[in-house]
Amino acid sequence: MAFAPLDPVLHNQLRLAIVSLLVGLEGADFNFLLEKTGATRGNLSVQITKLKEAGYLQVKKTFKDNYPNTRCILSARGVKAFEGYVEALKGYLAPDGS
Repeated sequence: MAFAPLDPVLHNQLRLAIVSLLVGLEGADFNFLLEKTGATRGNLSVQITKLKEAGYLQVKKTFKDNYPNTRCILSARGVKAFEGYVEALKGYLAPDGS
């Protein structure tokens, strides 16, 4: 039996955490993701950029109470990639199909 390839964009702990958080939400701002992931600001910013470049996230920059606000929204492509990643992982967890 061959194992399905894992999406290299999502096969990163922080990027997977970001997408996992967003899959159940309409979107989240940078500070929410920072708090939930425990990442540094710099690392979170880099990983959000990578997800955006892959087309998995939409990033909207606005101002909230005179402060910059970055909001991340999972795209349809991101949802599909996440679902595919989860299915591929299931094959690793139960390689005999049980």
